[in-house]
This record gives sequence, C-alpha cells and structure tokens, in this order.
Amino acid sequence: MSIDDSDSTAPLVTVAGDLDFTTATPLRTALDHLLTSQPSTIVLDFGGLLFIDSTGLAVIVHAWREGHQNSTVIRLRSTPRFLETILDITGVNGLLARASREDERERPAAPA
Repeated sequence: MSIDDSDSTAPLVTVAGDLDFTTATPLRTALDHLLTSQPSTIVLDFGGLLFIDSTGLAVIVHAWREGHQNSTVIRLRSTPRFLETILDITGVNGLLARASREDERERPAAPA
C-alpha cells in the first residue's frame, strides 16, 4: 500500500498484492487517518490487487460508511474484473463511486 496525499482534497491510496485478514488492518488505519481531515474524495487504486477476502471488502465498506458521514466520496480506480464481480454480487457496487477513464488519465497511478 502507498499513499499519495499531495492533493489534500483527493488523496490517492494504491493497494497492491493481497487485501485479506493479514493485510487489511494497515489499510483501515490509513483510511481512518485520511478521513479525519475530511477530504472531498479518497481514491483507492486497485490496479495491483491480486486477491481480496471478506476482511478486505469490509475495509472498503467501512471507508464508505465513515466517508459518507463526513461527505467524503470513496472512489475506486483501476478495479480488476474479479473485484468488480465481488462488488456487484455483494451489492457494494452501488455504494461506491468509480473513477471514469478521464479521471484515470488525469492522475496516473503512483508506483508501488
């Protein structure tokens, strides 16, 4: 995981590898920290994600819930097909904003 907070209104969190019960806590902690400054948007880039379990999914939902209370949009970017499928099946898809292709071109992913 890496965080680019050079744009304080829309920090970018890049997640790579596995997001599961062994790695979810640092992401949740980082997101909670970012949410305290109440940015308008937090972008989660999942371009390097290889696997996610229910614990990882719970972190995404937690971020949405906490952000929703503070008017922070949680936007997903570079979402792998398997994650899109999981979000669709679980109904989480409707909660989250996904970046358009134009958004992705405007702000390239940070190196892992």
